[in-house]
Amino acid sequence: MEVKTMAEYAANGETPEVLFWVGCAGSFDQRAQKITRSFVKILNHLNIKFAVLGTEESCNGDPAKRAGNEFVYQMLALQNIQILNGYGVKKIVATCPHCFNILKNEYPSLGGNYEVLHHATYLQQLINEGRIKMTDANVFKGKKITYHDSCYLGRANEIYEAPRKVLEQLDADLVEMKSCRTKGLCCGAGGSQMFKEDEPGAKRINIARIEEVVETEAQIVASACPFCNTMLTDGVKAKEKQQQVKVFDIAELLAAGQGLETINFQ
Repeated sequence: MEVKTMAEYAANGETPEVLFWVGCAGSFDQRAQKITRSFVKILNHLNIKFAVLGTEESCNGDPAKRAGNEFVYQMLALQNIQILNGYGVKKIVATCPHCFNILKNEYPSLGGNYEVLHHATYLQQLINEGRIKMTDANVFKGKKITYHDSCYLGRANEIYEAPRKVLEQLDADLVEMKSCRTKGLCCGAGGSQMFKEDEPGAKRINIARIEEVVETEAQIVASACPFCNTMLTDGVKAKEKQQQVKVFDIAELLAAGQGLETINFQ
């Protein structure tokens, strides 16, 4: 796939329209890599000048900070800020709410001041500008889609409408779960829970969440976070609902609606 780095742009004396912050999950997790590719396909299809940091991108430090290691967080954050400021980065888009939240709300106190957008908001803006055209939206005809609110996108940053506006572009029925928007239920991965053992309890959170998904009778549960995607997928497998419910990121669904991806419902 054709993806230029900030270093390549800088070498040619050019500046991209936006920096795509890929994130650790989008770079290294095999499932999340598919989300990264879908988003890149959309950007390339629209001829948007964007760049990535490539090997210069480090973890933003969110997992370390949430787990209580402020020292490691600041070390990672200051390293990233030095690189971003060195390139004169003004606008960043991220496909991970954890990356988005920390870059937007916590990097400024360390000297990292940027316009930071989550890809749900960015895609909604492109739709509003008329730049995104649906060609294969009917692939979702007759399907029910339910959307899972990410904690760091929803309650932390009050972004509820953008991902739903993206999904409204598809020829599908958008149905809501019992716990949604301001009362959305966490997938169980936030606050570095992704990387540690469960605490004692009667039921895992992602299992409870998938039970709500099943109640909607939706064939697709859409997410806008790689962590949520992993937890929801694990929940579907635990409930043995792989044939009835598929988990996709909004970027993957939008790419399919534009004929850039093939969605497998089997």
